Amino acid sequence: MLTHHAHYSKTLISTSGTQTRTMVKYNISLEGKTVLVTGAAGFIGSNLVMRLLKDYNDIKIVGIDSMTDYYDVNLKKERLAKIEALGRDWVFVKESIANKVCVDQLFAEYKPTVVVNLAAQAGVRYSITNPDAYIESNLIGFYNILEACRHNAVEHLVYASSSSVYGSNKKVPYSTDDKVDNPVSLYAATKKSNELMAHAYSKLYNIPSTGLRFFTVYGPAGRPDMAYFGFTNKLREGKTIQIFNYGNCKRDFTYIDDIVEGIVRVMQHAPEKQTGEDGLPVPPYIVYNIGNNSPENLLDFVTILQEELVAAGVLPADYDFESHKELVPMQPGDVPVTYADTTPLEQDFGFRPSTPLRQGLQAFAKWYAGYYVKEYRSHKIKAKL
Repeated sequence: MLTHHAHYSKTLISTSGTQTRTMVKYNISLEGKTVLVTGAAGFIGSNLVMRLLKDYNDIKIVGIDSMTDYYDVNLKKERLAKIEALGRDWVFVKESIANKVCVDQLFAEYKPTVVVNLAAQAGVRYSITNPDAYIESNLIGFYNILEACRHNAVEHLVYASSSSVYGSNKKVPYSTDDKVDNPVSLYAATKKSNELMAHAYSKLYNIPSTGLRFFTVYGPAGRPDMAYFGFTNKLREGKTIQIFNYGNCKRDFTYIDDIVEGIVRVMQHAPEKQTGEDGLPVPPYIVYNIGNNSPENLLDFVTILQEELVAAGVLPADYDFESHKELVPMQPGDVPVTYADTTPLEQDFGFRPSTPLRQGLQAFAKWYAGYYVKEYRSHKIKAKL
């Protein structure tokens, strides 16, 4: 892992021996900075906060999260407790970024110079039944962040986009050069809207912004609505898991540590401010994919998950998996494949996610065994007493 003191200037040589573009130089030091992380109790947000506090001696992090009950709030509380236990310069505010007064107060009081917007209502299927939550958090909330960046001296805005913006694009792997004008869910539409809004604010107000299209993030203490977590819960309860599109789905599963590594590197290079021929700012704006660049078939993924759950003691060795699997059609808003072209990320930052799926699922299974299975067993022992 690279230290945060590195300055990139190395020229990459492609496998064919031809010279490609030069890696970017870091132009933002995170030492001595105040960083605002929205969605700080979330899966990605909490892992990012912990990484920053561990890596940097002189950093202040302000976290905001509305702590919604979209999934088990206890998981969010557990993540926050881990951050608190580090005993570092950390402030947490329980509030929604859709509250403009609160957002403006945060910026006025703490004056963050780097902002990482990870707060969002997540999930494709939930956007069909609860659209209001997506408009409030993903559109109004992000607008409030952009306005606050406009009126304060923010050196770099990094924000979460999503692989869902690619919709049902037939061309794979997905490239950031592809047209993404055909979202197939409201969630995807809000994420594409974030990119458009960020571009407008970069152009109008010269705010350096970087969007990150995340691909199927997974790992320990993740989101229970994600397939790997939901499958585990159901299998443990003896329920049947539904495998969509009859198993003919591929996902570019990306391990949480790889996502965080990508964010930390990107935070340290803001797109350069430049003036165009018209005398107006050339938008200091860029978007990257962060994915594993290796899509996995859903049935293979389920097989690996099963094996690791047995190895971790979450499920018994003689568990009858076949009787707990059901192949079903594609769901509304879903796509058959996600596959990230991460070439620009690798060229600019010398990094691409590479954690093998088995290694990542093994880490998840071990965490799950410690968090849920031990808790379950202790309840049973208490009940017997």
